[in-house]
Amino acid sequence: MQRRSAEKMSLRRLNRNTGFVAGLLVLLMSAGCASSGLLPSLGAPDSRPAESAERGAEAAVDPTIPAAARTLFEQATAVMAAGDFVEAELRFKEFVLQYPEFPGAHVNLAIISAKNEDDDATRAALDAALAADPNHPAALNQLGMLLRRNGNFLEAEAAYLKAVTVSPDYALAHYNLGVLNELYLQRLEPALQHFEAYQALVGEDKQVERWIADLRRRVAASQSTANVAE
Repeated sequence: MQRRSAEKMSLRRLNRNTGFVAGLLVLLMSAGCASSGLLPSLGAPDSRPAESAERGAEAAVDPTIPAAARTLFEQATAVMAAGDFVEAELRFKEFVLQYPEFPGAHVNLAIISAKNEDDDATRAALDAALAADPNHPAALNQLGMLLRRNGNFLEAEAAYLKAVTVSPDYALAHYNLGVLNELYLQRLEPALQHFEAYQALVGEDKQVERWIADLRRRVAASQSTANVAE
């Protein structure tokens, strides 16, 4: 009975993770998303954004960034936030032709390509973002998601871990590490640690709270079994 219950909970978790990118894109469509920190920031060339997580287009922009670049980026971000991904893709492509050194635009192109299930274009955009800034947490998180979708679980883990190393309070990467460790790598304790880190960063998430309770029970049961075996 306990095993069947755990399997059902894991299936629900997998279903939620399968739609995680889609859910993020739905959030991007909301009117207030540009200031919520969901969209990657323009980013200064060859450096991480000042904040640990990516900034929205309405956040303060590095004054050294050309005004023309800032305007183009904010316009493209607004179109993406409104849900017009075709137009947003055209605008971001125009932007990176003029300003290829800013990683945020490449990450937004990767998100759009992932939505279109174009893995080659997603990888190309992420490679461009990471060439501009190897420590860009949003790019590393998106790379981990791409690798996980293609079954490269250990490489996905490395990308997520780098994201939380350079940006310890980047919640999405902790969430994805929790899912990866539990469902794909069968590592309960690391999964629990990352879900707890995610919960601490984002506040109350009742679904994740239930997962944490389930994982704590399963970790304790596993430890008890190991002690009996000894």
